[in-house]
Amino acid sequence: MISNQMLQDILEGIYKIVAVNLSVYDLQGRIIAQTSEQPMDDTETIEAFVASMAESQVLNGKQYFKVFDDKRLEYVLLSDGEAENSFTVGKLAVFQIERLLVAYKERFDKENFVKNLLLDNLLLVDIYNRAKKLKIDVEQSRVAFLIEATYGREQNLLEIINELPVISETDFVTAVDEKSVVLISETSGEDNQESFIEYGHKIQNELRKSGLNEIRIAIGTVAEGIRDVSRSYKEAQIALEVDKIFYDNRPVVAYSQLGIGRLIYQLPLPLCKMYIGEVFKDYSPKMFDEETLTTIYKFFENNLNVSETSRQLYIHRNTLVYRLDKIQKTTNLDLRNFEDAIAFRIALMVVKYMEHMETEN
Repeated sequence: MISNQMLQDILEGIYKIVAVNLSVYDLQGRIIAQTSEQPMDDTETIEAFVASMAESQVLNGKQYFKVFDDKRLEYVLLSDGEAENSFTVGKLAVFQIERLLVAYKERFDKENFVKNLLLDNLLLVDIYNRAKKLKIDVEQSRVAFLIEATYGREQNLLEIINELPVISETDFVTAVDEKSVVLISETSGEDNQESFIEYGHKIQNELRKSGLNEIRIAIGTVAEGIRDVSRSYKEAQIALEVDKIFYDNRPVVAYSQLGIGRLIYQLPLPLCKMYIGEVFKDYSPKMFDEETLTTIYKFFENNLNVSETSRQLYIHRNTLVYRLDKIQKTTNLDLRNFEDAIAFRIALMVVKYMEHMETEN
């Protein structure tokens, strides 16, 4: 269904050209849109016209027209005056609204198809049959962008994204829940991860201009055909979740960027607990204080470089060595040794994952 504001825009646009007042009513005689300040007729007259067999009629010095949506009566349109141009303007307005109803219905059908496609609610044969009817290229490669944003009740994320200048007419945009929208964008052979991330940042910047904040965008891998679009969407979902657990909510993240975090995310909890027991033995990683954890993460961030880490922590080199020795004594792992550092790093990520799963459950 087209919005009342859209109908108002149509009537005002026509009025500016031909200076003929128009109004649209629902089937119960309530005003939906109008160009004049006063109602053009009463409810009883409109209801009588709705009940009649006529598709257009002159009543009370005005032209009455019925507006249909696929043979179903949807609105009543009034054109002011009995003159020939009033009739012509009314017919043009009816044609414009009916064509708009068709366009919105096609758009709704495509959105409904894409939503069911993403949720795996369609059989493979239905995917191809419905795509053919909707004139969707099944061989076109596409990629899924999952967009989350914090916004107020007065804002509609789906409508805002649809109106962004960076969104192409060939893209599909659909809401999957109350707080997120999926954009399915066509790709070419020249597109790659870097170009997808750049596009994600462009969308983010445009949304911020619209007053939205705390925007996060996750990107799946390229779906070579229509049947793989669901996989790309699920990858974007995983990217959003994995990034939240391991990488502190980056604003734009791609599934292909997740690294070892993606692997850990797929591990069963019993296996995670077994690994933590093998790495730390009887010691619990929860016993590390904030200073020790800061030292560990900064040491990893600087690729096990003692000099650079001590410089960035504003401590003496010997102080850092003392802290690393203390960690080794406690855990029997020397972070200056590459293999021990890898085991330790993975163990900390596994602990983060386990804590996240415990919170979720």
